[in-house]
Amino acid sequence: MKKLLFAIAAVLAITACNNASQTGSLTVSGLDPAKFDTIVNGDTVKLYTLKNDKGMEVCITNYGGRVVSLVVPDKDGKPTDVVLGYDNIAQYADTVNSPSDYGSSVGRYANRIAEAKFTLNDTVYNLKANDGPNCLHGGGNSGWMHKVLEVVEATDNTLKMKLEAADGENGFPGNVVAYTTYTITDDNTLDIVWEAETDKETVINMTNHNYYNLNGDPENVGTDMVLYLNADNWTPATNAYIPTGEIASVEGTPMDFRTPHAIADSIVNAKFEQMKNSNGIGYDHNWCLNTYKDGKGDDTVVCASLYSPKTGIFMEMFTNEPGVQCYTGNFQGENKDLVCKGGKKYPPHVSVCLESQKYPNSPNVKDWPSAVVKPGEKYYSHAAYKFSIK
Repeated sequence: MKKLLFAIAAVLAITACNNASQTGSLTVSGLDPAKFDTIVNGDTVKLYTLKNDKGMEVCITNYGGRVVSLVVPDKDGKPTDVVLGYDNIAQYADTVNSPSDYGSSVGRYANRIAEAKFTLNDTVYNLKANDGPNCLHGGGNSGWMHKVLEVVEATDNTLKMKLEAADGENGFPGNVVAYTTYTITDDNTLDIVWEAETDKETVINMTNHNYYNLNGDPENVGTDMVLYLNADNWTPATNAYIPTGEIASVEGTPMDFRTPHAIADSIVNAKFEQMKNSNGIGYDHNWCLNTYKDGKGDDTVVCASLYSPKTGIFMEMFTNEPGVQCYTGNFQGENKDLVCKGGKKYPPHVSVCLESQKYPNSPNVKDWPSAVVKPGEKYYSHAAYKFSIK
């Protein structure tokens, strides 16, 4: 199997290199679109560029609906790429040598489902286990982040993509048709909408997995970035990152980001049990957003923000979802030889992910906001990331 994957990666790399020789121009972020122009599993893959007249550029590939680069001006007006990733499709598709969820549109179920199973209408569904005994991001390498999405609309500022998932795929019930729409607005907001319908009762929980480094310096630790989370509570987890089912107060703990502060101020706290659960290496937890009340999320109120004192870039997040997973890139740099976008090598804690979501393992916790979608219902999820200078 590994030999087959290596062979596929090699073919992709050759194709990308051949196409690169025909390229005419680079994106503002320095990407060569030709290195994304290829065929994967019989489907056409390309790089799409969205722009506005305020200096924002977002480059997206329909392979996994991935944001490859996101450029905004810094405090001096310098175009700054603030997300991590690769600069060619070969690395995104090579799940052996360069596995990643960089920038992806994650589905069918983002985050973890314990023991890779859940019960719905008295039927137990056994899922693909890809994170120890658990199911992570819908099956990871065989999940939606490694599917080629069909582009149904592409304009200067909008990209809408479609994916069809079969009943039983990775163990999930229902034939699902899902859409991911990226739009950039005149106020430098990356707006993301996920929609889906199913022919059988199922669970759906989609998100975006951008790794943000607002410092524009992805070779150095980014824990000087200032984080704000509009959340009074969070969900403690086991050392396998599965929530225990408890909802706990952030008061008096390193989980309290209600007052913005540098991540470095609290990322390592050996006296706090949850830091031991994550091997003392950082955050990978769900926060229960104050913007979600009575079964409805208010996506007009800031639920989180991130700020770089170095560049002055300020990012505000909005969502209608009940939770946000904050992940501080704890496992980046494990492969010290892995070269990423722009020839850079990423160290641990270089970035922050802010993933809108239902709480992890919610299909197995009956009192939590439900991820169940029934035939005739329309799944709708929204997240927006607004950039400015502070």
